[in-house]
Amino acid sequence: METGLLIVGGVLALATALALWRRQSWWVRIFDFPRLQIAGGLLLVLLGHLAVAGMSGWDMAFRALLLGCLALQVRRILPYTRLARVEVLQSEQRQPREPLRLMFANVLQPQHRSEKLLELIREADPDVVLALETDDWWAQQLAPLAGRYPHDVLLPQDNTYGMLLYSRLPLHDVEVSYLIEPDIPSIHCTLELPTGLRVRLHCLHPRPPAPAEHPDSVPRDAELLVVGKAIKGDPMPTVVMGDLNDVAWSHTSSLFRRISGLLDPRRGRGFYNTFHAAHWLVRYPLDHFFHSNDFKLVEFKRLPAFGSDHFPVYIHLSHEPQAQAEQPEAHADGKDQQEAREKIDEAV
Repeated sequence: METGLLIVGGVLALATALALWRRQSWWVRIFDFPRLQIAGGLLLVLLGHLAVAGMSGWDMAFRALLLGCLALQVRRILPYTRLARVEVLQSEQRQPREPLRLMFANVLQPQHRSEKLLELIREADPDVVLALETDDWWAQQLAPLAGRYPHDVLLPQDNTYGMLLYSRLPLHDVEVSYLIEPDIPSIHCTLELPTGLRVRLHCLHPRPPAPAEHPDSVPRDAELLVVGKAIKGDPMPTVVMGDLNDVAWSHTSSLFRRISGLLDPRRGRGFYNTFHAAHWLVRYPLDHFFHSNDFKLVEFKRLPAFGSDHFPVYIHLSHEPQAQAEQPEAHADGKDQQEAREKIDEAV
C-alpha cells in the first residue's frame, strides 16, 4: 500500500513539475489540462499516506512534496472557483439597454445530431451563433437558421476546422483570416446592435498540441497572441469566442488576457467545463468567451449535450460603459510583450 502511494504520488509530482516547464511540446503542455484531477489525486495520496505511513524524515519529506505540488495546482485553478473574486461584475439591469447574446458549439464533425443542436439554438435564442468543426453536411443541416439569422459567414471545411457564423445583427468589416496556418480560418467582424453600438467579434478555433494535430503548441499560442495584440490597440467593445483548445488557467490563456486586456467571465464563477461531454471525470474548460471591460454579465451557462464531445456555451452580456471604472483590465508588462513577440515570431 505505502509503495503504491509513493509511486502514484511521484507520478503526480512529476506531472506538476512538467506543467511548470515552458517547453511547448505536446507531451509537456498536455499537463496544463488536468490540474483539477491531479490536485484531487495529490490530496487522496496525501490522506492515504497519513493513514498508513509513519513519521520518519522520509515520510515527512514525501508529504511536504505532495503539499507543495497540491498548492501549485490549487493556485492555478482557484481563480476559477467561487472562492475567488469575480472578474466580471453581474449586471444589475434586468432589461439591459444594449444586450448581446452569443452562443457557440463545437459540433464534432463526424456526428450528425443536428436537430438537437437546432433545438438548443431555438431555446437559447441568441443574437449570434457560431458552429465549429462544420463541413458541407453541417452547413446544409443548419441552413434553416437563415430564416432568423439573415447575416452569415459560412466557411465549411472537411478538416474539422470549418466555421459557420450566423447573426441576426448586421455584420460589417467581415474578414476571414488564416492567421498562422493555411487551413485554420478565423472570422473577424463588427456586430451592429439595434442602438447603433458596434462590437468587434473574433471567432477562433486554433489547432491543439496533440499527436494527431501538431507536435507543439506554437501555432495555437501564436494565433491567440496575434489576436490579443490587435485587440489591445482597438478601442471598440470586443468579444472573443471559440474553442481555443486550451484551458482557462494555462500560462498561454493568462498571457492572452494580459496582452489583449480582455476579461474572463468565468473567474470567480466556476470552471464551466465543456470537454469531454461524455466523460464527467475528465472535463476541461476549452470553450471560451473573453470580452472588453465595458461589458457586465447577465448570464453565462453551459448548455445541455447534443451528441458532440463538447457542450455548447451561451453568454448574455450587457454593454455598460461605466463598468470600465469598476472592472480594471489586466495589463502586460515588458516580459509579457517580449514573450508574445517571440511566440509569434517562432510561428510565423
